[in-house]
Amino acid sequence: MFYYLWTEGCQMNVGDSRRLAGTLEALGYQSAARPEDADVIVLNTCVVRQSAEDKAYGRLTSLRPLKERNPNLVINLMGCLVGLREPNGLRKRFPYVDVFSPPSDPRPLIEYLVSERGARASEEMLSLLQSVSPSGPARAAPRFPLFPLRSENGLQAAALVPIVLGCSHACTYCIIPYRRGGERSLPVEQILAEVRTLVQSGAREVTLLGQIVDRYGKDTGGPGLPALLRKVHAVDGLERIRFLTSHPNWMSDELLEAAAALPKVCEHIEVPLQAGDDEVLARMKRGYTAEEYRRLIGRIRMYIPNASIATDIIVGFPGETEAQFQQTSDLLAELRLDTAHLARYSPRPDTFATRNYPDDVPSEEKMRRFRALEDLQERIAAEKNAALLGQTLTVLVEGQHKDRWYGRTRTNRPVFFDDPSRNWTAQLAPVEITRTSAWSLQGSVK
Repeated sequence: MFYYLWTEGCQMNVGDSRRLAGTLEALGYQSAARPEDADVIVLNTCVVRQSAEDKAYGRLTSLRPLKERNPNLVINLMGCLVGLREPNGLRKRFPYVDVFSPPSDPRPLIEYLVSERGARASEEMLSLLQSVSPSGPARAAPRFPLFPLRSENGLQAAALVPIVLGCSHACTYCIIPYRRGGERSLPVEQILAEVRTLVQSGAREVTLLGQIVDRYGKDTGGPGLPALLRKVHAVDGLERIRFLTSHPNWMSDELLEAAAALPKVCEHIEVPLQAGDDEVLARMKRGYTAEEYRRLIGRIRMYIPNASIATDIIVGFPGETEAQFQQTSDLLAELRLDTAHLARYSPRPDTFATRNYPDDVPSEEKMRRFRALEDLQERIAAEKNAALLGQTLTVLVEGQHKDRWYGRTRTNRPVFFDDPSRNWTAQLAPVEITRTSAWSLQGSVK
């Protein structure tokens, strides 16, 4: 029997999908290349932007003919489109969907496959299913054990490990707290057990995930992220550690000191700016000023001089004037960050911004501002990458793409190279950089 997984959105969703895939494989299912070949189809959805939500609805609608031709096909809708509330509206709109799963929770699908389709579960899985009341809230469900997943090309070199589920910060534009619920830090021992399992199955790198990863432990009063980093660092066989996404308010000197002192922690920080104007930041409820963000970037570069820094920026937030947009552009040009993930503001249901601020920046103007920052960042990234020409960088190889090996440096730069003589998956390759662009590096093995 076969499953097909479609995933949209953030790395938390990618991590959720990998966990679900491992669970399905533990039940005896195999991955299918096409939805037409699958017995179980899972759509793991994102609703952070309207475009992502529209894409999910489009994919969901396209599955109806498959279900009509094969009534035994199991369709599972998962993720932020479902959220933590009972999805009655979705059930009425899409009656051909068999299972609705909240974010980060494979339990509803596994329960359905075991009880309705006769899937054979291990004693461990059966015990876990029986320990959770079907009527209990999704957020109260215990985590399924991690079943390692092997990629198509062999070992999974880099793995994603959620450590904080949900978010309680509630930026005015953000739908995540409404769909993923409040912040919940996972137990240290559970995280360490997952890391050890991944390393034993061949992973060389783990990325610790949270909507605000720096707030790990704040809700439980337990160890914080610096202490967790030290514990993960002690896992034998692990080569690299990353963590994301950070928030300017919670990136402490203690965290930066730990990141700088631990050799396995990669020199890469993701810390969103969102806007470079103080009035816009206040309306977003970000909790810092542009000057405070500027000082944070200085602190990061002081503690970790070689760090690459990635940011997120939203253009066209309600009320954003041309002058306020220019403040963002000027700050991005000044700070010369390595990567900028750009987005046009999209009203999201239930959020404070949608309820209180008119979406008054025209879509054409949003696109113009988006393109302007995109062009600016492309120039910055191209110049930074060009400085790496001729250097030999250590690349953790994640697999092949169009017959070329690809992987990432410690500073998270993607690198492509040719070498048909051996299998480099999950290996550290010394690559001399022979070509650069704004988006990637190319080279040859030394």
